Amino acid sequence: MSATPDLPANVHVSNHPCLRAKLSLLRSKSTQARDAKALVNQISTIVGCEAFASALTAVDGPKDETPIGFEYTTTNVEPQELSLVPILRSGLGMVEAIQTLLPNPIPVHHLGLYREPSTLDPVEYYNNLPHHIATGNSGSSASRLAIILDPVIATGGTCVAAIQTLREWGVKRIVVLSVIAAVDGIRRAAAEWPDAVEIWVAGVDAELTKDGMLKPGVGDVGDRLFLTIGK
Repeated sequence: MSATPDLPANVHVSNHPCLRAKLSLLRSKSTQARDAKALVNQISTIVGCEAFASALTAVDGPKDETPIGFEYTTTNVEPQELSLVPILRSGLGMVEAIQTLLPNPIPVHHLGLYREPSTLDPVEYYNNLPHHIATGNSGSSASRLAIILDPVIATGGTCVAAIQTLREWGVKRIVVLSVIAAVDGIRRAAAEWPDAVEIWVAGVDAELTKDGMLKPGVGDVGDRLFLTIGK
């Protein structure tokens, strides 16, 4: 699956030709906010399809009947205890695509993380995981599989912090869906909990700028989606 040979085994880089073309369009500075939003949605859909083919399992459900009276066995997916965890702000651009892919509604738990400008270290400012503070029954409300939505993995610090938070919450497995990542950042994220984390990404860039931006990258996805460029 991975087109990059020197990445960890739990990192999967798509080779889908349509995905690569859409990522190329997203890179362009001439792509306006409305089109950038649509491209993030479309890229997320394709990456999600590829990830869920591996992460989820189809199982038989109860019997039902077609409109012309034939009985059939329904299909469910396992595990059923799923949750989406978008990283604010840019992860919001992936939520609708992944919700559309899944056959049933699932909880969305937002995590607010930002990089401190001078150190590039992640700082958590919002967390709405239910009962995420450790108690006597810590982990009892955690999803079996949490799906992190993090469009850009640059240094990897934000993704690592999200993985740590979800592990402490009590999840059993994590799937990270991303649009684009830096090689070093995705290696760092993949190494945080390699036995339980799979990362699926549309493309990988080799370098970061001194400010922690991907080169050539796609710019700041949050700024592009929400028209806050120059804040």
